[in-house]
Order: sequence, then structure tokens, then C-alpha cells
Amino acid sequence: MKHIKKIIVVMIVAVIGIQVYNQFTSNVTGEAQEDKVLNLSVASEPVMDPAFVTDSYSMPMIKNILEGLTRPTNDGEIVPAMAESWDVSEDGKTYTFHLREGIQWNNGDPVTANDFEYAWKRIINPETAAANASKMFIIEGAEAYFMGEGSQEDVKINAVDEETFEVTLTEPAPYFIELTARQTTMMPVHQATVEANPSWATEAGEQFVSNGPFNFVEWNHNGDYTLKKNEGYWDVDNVDLDGVYVRIIEDSMTANMSFESGELDFIGIPFNTIPADAIDSYRANGDMDVTEIGATYMYKLNTTDEIMSNVNIRRALSLAINRQELIDNVVKGEQTPAKGGIAPTVAGFEEDRGYFEDADYDTARDYLAQGMEELGYDDTAAMPIVIQTNDNDSHMAVAQFIQSEWERELGVQATIETTEINVHFESMNQLNYQIGRIGPTVDFNSAYAFLEHYYSADTGQNRTGWENAEYQEILDKVLFEEDEAVQHEMYMEAERILMDEMPFIPIYYYSNPQVKSERMNNLFVDGMVDVQLKEVTINE
Repeated sequence: MKHIKKIIVVMIVAVIGIQVYNQFTSNVTGEAQEDKVLNLSVASEPVMDPAFVTDSYSMPMIKNILEGLTRPTNDGEIVPAMAESWDVSEDGKTYTFHLREGIQWNNGDPVTANDFEYAWKRIINPETAAANASKMFIIEGAEAYFMGEGSQEDVKINAVDEETFEVTLTEPAPYFIELTARQTTMMPVHQATVEANPSWATEAGEQFVSNGPFNFVEWNHNGDYTLKKNEGYWDVDNVDLDGVYVRIIEDSMTANMSFESGELDFIGIPFNTIPADAIDSYRANGDMDVTEIGATYMYKLNTTDEIMSNVNIRRALSLAINRQELIDNVVKGEQTPAKGGIAPTVAGFEEDRGYFEDADYDTARDYLAQGMEELGYDDTAAMPIVIQTNDNDSHMAVAQFIQSEWERELGVQATIETTEINVHFESMNQLNYQIGRIGPTVDFNSAYAFLEHYYSADTGQNRTGWENAEYQEILDKVLFEEDEAVQHEMYMEAERILMDEMPFIPIYYYSNPQVKSERMNNLFVDGMVDVQLKEVTINE
């Protein structure tokens, strides 16, 4: 009976979805069903302020509504966007960007270098409390200003004139141009709107001022939102879509049903995931593509928690997971067991580095016994362990598998708690959790991009409370090392510290199983989980 009720609910949701979609296509240009509209779903409400975007569902959307100095293409090339060109000083530290003539916000205001200066300085303004302000610390004076040890005037972010934007770095960083394409903190925002309307991002709609290929049209919270082609966009002639209709569907089974009924054009990361129960069927029919992406599915551990503060408990929990069995029987998406902190998309890190063995139950039990003795526990039943994840069938299945592993092999009885995804991430940001599921992505394909998340306890993507002085010292020096072999060894040493201290449990390196409708082309998710909706076309 419960199964029948679930099917009825899904059918009702599907009918409502069709009705909303028909209304949307009528509203975009007034010609229902004839518009070139891409139909997507995401698992959560988007965060539309670049200062606070940390989740992988919001990032691809905001990067198609706002546009930075550069952008990535489908083949990974970084090309001019708001900036038509740039110069780099001989010492590799000063970048001078030359903005295009005639670029504008969708309200008609010109996009100028002042917009970038305002937006970037807003990120590092300590009063903003931006989630990823540390991403800007490569800029001279940025960290000191953010930490209250310097002034805004000392930050080397300057609008030389309306079409010239200059930035000076603390040291040469060959990846900096890629950051300007991929990092949301480097997107411009419309200053007058931000300062005049406190709800400009939380109630984004027609009042949201954008400069990218698409505009916000409407946002029905917890229901759907719609994007429309920005006719004032500098490259509008190369945007095929009239609009994008995005339904918010947290349940992966419901999203999959919507895809199968023709209401959605894509299922896969970064918008949602194919439910494990559907993967075998899609694979057998030849409908599913699998691509590699630079991200790791992990359980972060709150090292400020009494139990998770013990490194031997952390090691025990990590070693008592059979990652390959989890992949083969639960997630089924051709993932790779993760036994390190750097994804195999990075050159030189394709192979296992041997930090620990998968499903090493005997060693796990030894670590557990030592950790319990250090904490004063005689019985695992008295030691509370809580896995927190967002409310999603796929993540719940992983949690249940790991829960079973820990109980069978360690006698540890873990409780699983689920919350709405934004609540889940916020509790992790506040260290109000014990064990938390997350799948962080990076901004450029480098070992440093993965390792910098744990530079200090205050780093925006850390979320574990862990830091280590030796680890910090390596990261402070590694970018200055010119010998690539030595630099690689330094990265390996930093990763070894991570895997020895285990502030997170790496579970698997992501792959991206995805299915696409036949009515559209060129929806490509690159290795950094970026999507260029401006390149998507709809078949006539």
C-alpha cells in the first residue's frame, strides 16, 4: 500500500510539473510549446549571492546568470568573457584586464571595472562574512583586510578606469586566470541593487540584475524558477535557448520519473543524480554516459566534537568501509574508491598512493580499541555516533550501507539524521554536526585546489575544525617551488598528513552518470562540474 501511495504522489507531481511547464513556455515568448526551453531539476533552492555560494547545485546556475572576466568552454579552454583581453606583468603577479566595449547589465547599465572592484572587495570585507573569502587571499592585501589587520585601501584590486581592471597577487599563480572563470567569488554584482535591496539575492526574480547569458524571470520558492535569454548579453547571437525552466525536486526517484515522462532534459551531476535503482537499466539500454569529474564523495568529521576529536576513532571509521562493495552494489556509477584527498583527475595522482587499505577491518578494530581507551569508553553502545546527510534517496542508501558496515565490523551503532539540504550545509558550516556527508568540488584542476580546503580551521570549505601547522607550512611553500618533481612530493606529503589525521573520510571519487533527452545537444558537464548553458541547442 505504501508503494502504491508513493506512485500516486509521483504521478500527481508529474502532472503538476507539466502544467507549470506549459505556463512557463507561454510566459517566455507567448508561444506555448514552441520555445527553445531547456527543462532541468535541482535538488535544492539556489543560493544567488556569489558571496555565499558553496553548494554544487547553485554554482552552475549562478555562473550562467552572472559572467566573470573569463569563462570555460565545453572543452575546458578558458576564453575571454567580460574581459576581451589581459596582460600579465613580467614577475607574473599583476594582471591587467581590458573589458569589452558596450557590455551591460540586463537593466541597461554598463558593466564597468568598478563593478568588479566593488564585488571582489565586498567578498573580502569582513562585514560581508563571505563563505569563500579565502579564495581571494592570493590577492595582495586581501587576507590582511579580511582578518582585520589591514585596510581596504591596501588591497590590490583597482579599477584603473571604466574599462581597465588591475589585480596584483601575493605571488605568481598560473591558475589565476582559471579562477576568474570558475570561482563565483570573482563574479561581478550590481552595486546599486545590492546596496538598495537587502533581499536582492534571497528573493531573486525580475529585480535580480545580471550580466550573463540568462536572466532570472521568476522564483517560486521550493517549487521552481525560470531563466530567460538575456537579450542585452554581449554574445546573445550565440545563445540558442530562449529560456531554462528549473524545478526543485529533492527526491532523485521523483526527478527520474519526471525525466522518463519527458518533463526533464537531463539527469546527472551537478543538478541531481540518477537513483541507483535506475542505473542498471540506463546502462543496459545504452542511454547513460559516464564522465570523470574532479570531486570526492566524503564524510567530513567535526574534530571539535568529543568523539571525533580522537584521531584513532576517525581512522577506525574510515578503514571499516568496503568502498568497492559500496560502489558495486549501492551507487553503481563506475566510481573509484577514494583513499586520498586529491582526485585522480589531477596529473600525477591517477593511481592509489597507498595511504591505507580499503575494508581493513582488523586495523580498524585496533584503532577503535585504542581510541575508546583514550576517550574512556568501555562499550561502543555508550559512544554516540551520528551520520548527518541531506534528505536524498541516494545519500541515504550510502549512509545505511556504512551504518551496517560499522555495526557489523566494529560494533558501532550509528544513527542517521536527514535534513533539508540547505539546513544540512549550514549546520556543517557552523560545526553543528558530528559526521556529515558532502561532495566538494574545486575551482581548478590542481592538487593545491583540493588541499587548500584544509589550510586552516577557518577556511570556508574546511567544515571540520581541523588544522595542522606542518600542513600549513607545506602549502605556504609549495606554490613557490619551481621543480615540478619536488613540488609533487610536497603535495604528496601534505596529502599524507591529511590521510594520517583523517579530518574527513574519503569514500569514492565521483564519476558522473548522466542521461540526456534527444531534443537537446551540447549540455556538457566538464571535469570541474561547470556547465555552459549558452552552448546548449534544442533540435528543431
